[in-house]
Amino acid sequence: MLHAIWQVKEPFMAGATEPVDIIAVRNLGYRYKGQARPAVDGVSFTVRRGEIFGLLGPSGAGKSTTQKVLTRQQRSFTGEVDIFGKPLADWGQDYFERIGVGFELPNHYLKFTARENLSFFASLYSRPSRDPRELMALVGLEDYADKKVETFSKGMRMRLNFVRAIQHDPELIFLDEPTAGLDPTNAGIVKELVADLARAGKTIVLTTHNMNDVDQLCDRISFMVDGRFAALDRPQALKAAHGRRMVAVTREDGPTEEFALDGLGANDRFLALLRTGQVERIHSQEASLDKVFADVTGHRLDQVEAEATP
Repeated sequence: MLHAIWQVKEPFMAGATEPVDIIAVRNLGYRYKGQARPAVDGVSFTVRRGEIFGLLGPSGAGKSTTQKVLTRQQRSFTGEVDIFGKPLADWGQDYFERIGVGFELPNHYLKFTARENLSFFASLYSRPSRDPRELMALVGLEDYADKKVETFSKGMRMRLNFVRAIQHDPELIFLDEPTAGLDPTNAGIVKELVADLARAGKTIVLTTHNMNDVDQLCDRISFMVDGRFAALDRPQALKAAHGRRMVAVTREDGPTEEFALDGLGANDRFLALLRTGQVERIHSQEASLDKVFADVTGHRLDQVEAEATP
């Protein structure tokens, strides 16, 4: 979908001017003034070019502070942070030319039209921005280009917020709850656009409480609690590690039976059930990301969502 606008770039090869790791964080720490405990406490991680990296955790875990450091809203941190192969502290205003940020709560000029909003924010960059109508067509807002944003629903504002974050063709994109307030159809469109951006070589840091988005989009995810990473791995690896190495087989006319995943192909009973032609479904017993989240953070997802709701 985005390929008509963003050219797919080849991955960086050895000897290229920028590293494969677009973000490299080592022992990051941040303490707010007057607070006894650090908000971020010795976090280390990397994010590769073209990767969608999920940053998740309960309220107060430190994920927002981490994101603020990476977007240069908080600058008095400890540890080392390199972006595009260069210490974050050494970047000037040109850093903001290369990143895009989509906040959870859209911040638009309500008396401006959608087109005027995009045009105004495009004027803040020295690099060329995409045509506003072309961008709005990606998220189904082309017919509302000349409507004032004050008339927009939350979902429409979120979609406008999304294309505003990517309009100047940034290499590194930070997205906070990009599908919040969207119906399933428009949420699906935004997720497909995010995946397309990654395929085009963009690097994306995604903060969300929506585990379906995480499962569908993220190459790796981190669960953060008390300023530290409690887990960091591929979604599938985390689900497997916190689940059971079993499969459950349900027949149309019988009970569900469980079998060990190891040696499954040589299990005579399992093979006999398959040959009956009456198997209704087969499920692996891996844990859901909701369960993994609860296991490693000590918080249920519904609690986190309640804390995040204004």
